[in-house]
Amino acid sequence: MRDLFFIAFLGAFFLMGFKRPFLLVIIYAYIDIVSPQRLCYYLLNSIPISLIAFVCAVGAWIVVDDKKDCRFSARQVLLLVLLAWCGYTTATADFPINAATKWAWVWKAIVFAVFLPLVLRTRLRIEALALFMVLCASTIIINGGMKTALSGGGYGVLNLMVDNNSGLYEGSIISCVAIALIPIILWLTQHGTIFPPDWKVKAFAYALCLACMLMPVGTEARTGLVCLVILAGMMLMRSKRKFVYGPLLAFAALAAIPFLPASFTKRMQTIENHQGDESASTRVAVWMWTLDYVKTHPGGGGFDNYLQNSFTYFAQSEVGDGDEKRIERRLVTDKGRAYHSAYFEMLGEQGYFGFFLWALLHLSCFIRTESIRRMYRKRDGPDEAWIAPFAVALQQGHVVYMIGSLFVGIAYQPFIFMMLSLQIGLDTYLTRKRKDAGRVPFFQQPGAQAGVTA
Repeated sequence: MRDLFFIAFLGAFFLMGFKRPFLLVIIYAYIDIVSPQRLCYYLLNSIPISLIAFVCAVGAWIVVDDKKDCRFSARQVLLLVLLAWCGYTTATADFPINAATKWAWVWKAIVFAVFLPLVLRTRLRIEALALFMVLCASTIIINGGMKTALSGGGYGVLNLMVDNNSGLYEGSIISCVAIALIPIILWLTQHGTIFPPDWKVKAFAYALCLACMLMPVGTEARTGLVCLVILAGMMLMRSKRKFVYGPLLAFAALAAIPFLPASFTKRMQTIENHQGDESASTRVAVWMWTLDYVKTHPGGGGFDNYLQNSFTYFAQSEVGDGDEKRIERRLVTDKGRAYHSAYFEMLGEQGYFGFFLWALLHLSCFIRTESIRRMYRKRDGPDEAWIAPFAVALQQGHVVYMIGSLFVGIAYQPFIFMMLSLQIGLDTYLTRKRKDAGRVPFFQQPGAQAGVTA
């Protein structure tokens, strides 16, 4: 029954896409974020729906869409160079079979990120993509938020609709993404036009923000808590009432502690002392191994080259009760552990050059979005009042990702590439508008109507 529902839903969406081609782009984003084929038992698993949606979206753009406003930015060139470099490291990978498996979805995420800005030609399309990213992620976030509120969740216990703990269904990743989405959700409550922000839209949006904040609690992901603190700090810095909201936030955080699961507070305490948690200690050991690896392999080892790592480290923990508590140190040997950091993931797999391209891409996106914010921050006209707040929302979400990715291996996460595409698309859209405003038709030029010729 579930399979039939998803097939009917996607079928209806595809049919609407033939009338409104941009909806085919939205369909691909939905498939990439929600992965309905993983929610089905059989039927969708046997159909390459992601590839079909991608071909339909690109084909509709080539055949039907107006391409006179399309611009290709330097950041899209960076993405293409990164794609080519990832292809090269895949061909020369330390683990060719594993690398080919990861390459099968990474190349699609990067190519789609290059393609998206070409179709984001209007404000409506930019807002539609942002809205759909929020709604698609909310199918996971609402599910996790409700289960957290009712049962409390737990590390590796909270079931987010599927048993496969990967993609946005992994606890740390969805916690990071959920917090990164909060600024965009709040922007939609102020400047959205697809769903005009009445009391019903705002009520849903605020409830969704609460579900986003519950994700770090339900998944017990330390990454999510760090991201939430960073976001609260950024939003407080931009507030005009810092000295009012600051103490209120601190009081709310303290008041919430008694209601948090004991397992959550115990796990969060390991942020201060990583040696007390074997998972955190392993990450540090993997990062040290990566630094040593790229010294001898500056070009990287290709996707999943972490499988060859092996290291020994000391882990310490508190044992005993009361006055008999003592610190116990033990020698731990481990191997084949994942990077658990986008920075080290990119460095180890793509080497210095790949890491440079990736870092330059994120830095340039941040700088360009900041320039947009500054350029439009004092413009309050009906057609421009939305721009600076949207740039701020994208910036804050981007910073949350960059902080969260310090502790999660999401360097190639398709959702993040979509956020970068939104920033690029906003920039190219505004650049076109400024150039069009600067063009004066000949018949409006001084002297044209009087028959004066140059």
